[in-house]
Amino acid sequence: VQLVESGGGMVQAGGSLRLSCAASGFTFSSYDMSWVRHSAGKGPEWVSGINTGGGSTYYADSVKGRFTISRDNAKNTLYLQMNSLKPEDTALYYCARNDPPGRWYEYDAWGQGTQVTVSS
Repeated sequence: VQLVESGGGMVQAGGSLRLSCAASGFTFSSYDMSWVRHSAGKGPEWVSGINTGGGSTYYADSVKGRFTISRDNAKNTLYLQMNSLKPEDTALYYCARNDPPGRWYEYDAWGQGTQVTVSS
């Protein structure tokens, strides 16, 4: 199982970034997937989840209305479009494979993460 995140960077408050997660080594379309972030001084925070087909999406209250999760099962890729970024969104963002299905806070694989830094 390999999950490789990309797309992070430094952006000013109000800006946008699009994160990608390339999956390999397993049947991507068979798993619910999530984005999780970890910022300095805080524990891991679940950000968003998407079911296998992409028809159902879920968000933490802190990002609802600003972030959009999506997936392309033909490309084995998970995405997170982040708009209206705030300094408090600064964190290391991971994509994670959910297991068992529908358990958004339980993961059995995750990537190395991509850093997002939002300046005020």
